[in-house]
Amino acid sequence: MGRHIRVRELDIWTEQVGQGPDVLLIGGAGDTVESWQFQLDGLADRYRLTAFDNRGAGRTAMPRGRVSVATMADDAADVLDGLGIASAHVAGFSGGSIVSQELALRRPDLVRSLVLQSTWPVPDRYLSTWLRFVQRLAAVDWSERDFLEGFFLDIYTARAHDDGTVAAFIDEVLAFPHKQAPEDLQRYLDAFLDHDGTAGLPRITAPTLVLAGGVDVVARPPLGQAVAEAVPGAQFEVWATEAHQPFQEVPDRWNARVDTFWQEVEAGIGTPHPRAADHDRAAPARREG
Repeated sequence: MGRHIRVRELDIWTEQVGQGPDVLLIGGAGDTVESWQFQLDGLADRYRLTAFDNRGAGRTAMPRGRVSVATMADDAADVLDGLGIASAHVAGFSGGSIVSQELALRRPDLVRSLVLQSTWPVPDRYLSTWLRFVQRLAAVDWSERDFLEGFFLDIYTARAHDDGTVAAFIDEVLAFPHKQAPEDLQRYLDAFLDHDGTAGLPRITAPTLVLAGGVDVVARPPLGQAVAEAVPGAQFEVWATEAHQPFQEVPDRWNARVDTFWQEVEAGIGTPHPRAADHDRAAPARREG
């Protein structure tokens, strides 16, 4: 059962499940706790997982004033501090991966390890243009279903569109009662358009795994590779047949990979794996329980 945690001026909606080493999950854009459902269900037998709604998403309000990556990293730190968690394995995707990078820099004491899914050091021209396009897309006066069908073209694989996975995701989003206002999404995206994390990446000391989707047109593999090359000792993998959110499309595979990484960190295995692209065919998408 989720609950609000009061941090500074904000009530942040959080959910915590499971037992074991602590994990903090940080979503992107309008994504809420529910975006991590496959992980909350699939990893709770091994870890205590905490997820939260970012400011301006779901059940967490968007305060007045400028939104920044630093502010959102402080939100994540406040969630851990508020729950009495001394340190956690931190996993973030898309915008949440950028917040995770910043958290590791601002509060290294809290970050046991990093998993960065679909990440970048700084938006290049292509990604900046895409982020601004999404801002304009959110402002168009059309139905929520039309927006999601268009937006999800760049987020999920053609496989997931064709096999009905995306249609099911859209139905879930439409049924969710806590909608994100378009202006809150626009302000959230502004934070990433303004953020350049390049200089900070070499100062990250947490063991880091960077994952990229080979057919991700948003956070393209060269962007993830640039992050992995900048973070000392980081591991980098490209999943050739996956897009922006493989933790939802192939959750069994994603959960198994991050579990292996976290177990290595827990065991104190300090030698990074060689950086190599993974071109194996992904397992079919499968929804669990």
